[in-house]
Amino acid sequence: MEELIEFISNNLQIVYIIILAIFVGVELIKSIPAVLHTPLMSGANALSGVVIVGAILVMLHSDPTDYLALALGFVAVVLGILNVVGGFAVTNRMLEMFKKKK
Repeated sequence: MEELIEFISNNLQIVYIIILAIFVGVELIKSIPAVLHTPLMSGANALSGVVIVGAILVMLHSDPTDYLALALGFVAVVLGILNVVGGFAVTNRMLEMFKKKK
Protein backbone atom coordinates (compact mmCIF):
# COMPACT_ATOMS: atom_id res chain seq x y z
CA MET A 1 0.00 0.00 0.00
CA GLU A 2 2.89 2.33 0.76
CA GLU A 3 4.26 1.76 -2.75
CA LEU A 4 0.92 2.81 -4.25
CA ILE A 5 0.78 5.99 -2.16
CA GLU A 6 4.38 6.79 -3.09
CA PHE A 7 3.65 6.18 -6.79
CA ILE A 8 0.61 8.48 -6.68
CA SER A 9 2.50 11.20 -4.81
CA ASN A 10 5.38 11.01 -7.32
CA ASN A 11 2.97 11.23 -10.28
CA LEU A 12 0.42 13.67 -8.89
CA GLN A 13 0.23 15.75 -12.08
CA ILE A 14 -0.66 12.68 -14.14
CA VAL A 15 -3.37 11.76 -11.64
CA TYR A 16 -4.83 15.27 -11.91
CA ILE A 17 -4.75 15.10 -15.71
CA ILE A 18 -6.57 11.74 -15.70
CA ILE A 19 -9.25 13.03 -13.32
CA LEU A 20 -9.70 16.18 -15.41
CA ALA A 21 -9.91 14.10 -18.62
CA ILE A 22 -12.64 11.95 -17.06
CA PHE A 23 -14.74 14.99 -16.12
CA VAL A 24 -14.23 16.66 -19.50
CA GLY A 25 -15.13 13.41 -21.30
CA VAL A 26 -18.33 12.96 -19.31
CA GLU A 27 -19.42 16.54 -19.98
CA LEU A 28 -18.60 16.23 -23.67
CA ILE A 29 -20.56 12.99 -24.10
CA LYS A 30 -23.58 14.45 -22.28
CA SER A 31 -23.70 17.41 -24.66
CA ILE A 32 -23.58 15.38 -27.91
CA PRO A 33 -26.94 14.82 -29.66
CA ALA A 34 -28.18 11.22 -29.94
CA VAL A 35 -27.83 11.30 -33.74
CA LEU A 36 -24.06 11.58 -33.44
CA HIS A 37 -23.58 8.69 -31.01
CA THR A 38 -23.12 6.06 -33.76
CA PRO A 39 -20.17 7.83 -35.45
CA LEU A 40 -18.75 8.58 -32.01
CA MET A 41 -18.89 4.88 -31.12
CA SER A 42 -17.14 3.96 -34.37
CA GLY A 43 -14.37 6.42 -33.54
CA ALA A 44 -14.04 4.90 -30.08
CA ASN A 45 -13.68 1.48 -31.69
CA ALA A 46 -10.80 2.79 -33.79
CA LEU A 47 -9.13 4.14 -30.65
CA SER A 48 -9.51 0.76 -28.99
CA GLY A 49 -7.68 -0.74 -31.95
CA VAL A 50 -4.81 1.66 -31.29
CA VAL A 51 -4.82 0.58 -27.63
CA ILE A 52 -4.54 -3.05 -28.74
CA VAL A 53 -1.52 -2.28 -30.93
CA GLY A 54 0.07 -0.27 -28.10
CA ALA A 55 -0.48 -3.06 -25.58
CA ILE A 56 1.06 -5.60 -27.94
CA LEU A 57 4.10 -3.35 -28.50
CA VAL A 58 4.55 -2.82 -24.75
CA MET A 59 4.33 -6.56 -24.17
CA LEU A 60 6.98 -7.19 -26.85
CA HIS A 61 9.44 -4.78 -25.21
CA SER A 62 8.79 -5.76 -21.60
CA ASP A 63 11.13 -7.93 -19.60
CA PRO A 64 10.08 -11.61 -19.89
CA THR A 65 10.42 -11.99 -16.12
CA ASP A 66 8.13 -9.01 -15.38
CA TYR A 67 4.92 -10.97 -14.93
CA LEU A 68 2.90 -7.94 -13.80
CA ALA A 69 3.60 -6.05 -17.02
CA LEU A 70 2.86 -9.13 -19.12
CA ALA A 71 -0.39 -9.81 -17.25
CA LEU A 72 -1.55 -6.19 -17.56
CA GLY A 73 -0.65 -6.19 -21.25
CA PHE A 74 -2.58 -9.41 -21.79
CA VAL A 75 -5.62 -7.99 -19.99
CA ALA A 76 -5.38 -4.80 -22.07
CA VAL A 77 -5.25 -6.80 -25.31
CA VAL A 78 -8.20 -9.02 -24.34
CA LEU A 79 -10.38 -6.14 -23.16
CA GLY A 80 -9.46 -4.05 -26.19
CA ILE A 81 -10.39 -6.87 -28.55
CA LEU A 82 -13.70 -7.38 -26.73
CA ASN A 83 -14.40 -3.65 -26.98
CA VAL A 84 -13.61 -3.51 -30.71
CA VAL A 85 -15.63 -6.61 -31.61
CA GLY A 86 -18.59 -5.56 -29.46
CA GLY A 87 -18.49 -2.01 -30.75
CA PHE A 88 -18.46 -3.04 -34.37
CA ALA A 89 -21.28 -5.53 -33.72
CA VAL A 90 -23.43 -2.80 -32.14
CA THR A 91 -22.58 -0.34 -34.92
CA ASN A 92 -23.49 -2.96 -37.52
CA ARG A 93 -26.83 -3.61 -35.81
CA MET A 94 -27.59 0.11 -35.78
CA LEU A 95 -26.76 0.43 -39.46
CA GLU A 96 -28.99 -2.58 -40.25
CA MET A 97 -31.95 -0.62 -38.86
CA PHE A 98 -31.55 1.97 -41.62
CA LYS A 99 -31.37 -0.47 -44.53
CA LYS A 100 -34.44 -0.82 -46.69
CA LYS A 101 -36.33 -4.06 -46.32
CA LYS A 102 -36.88 -6.16 -49.45
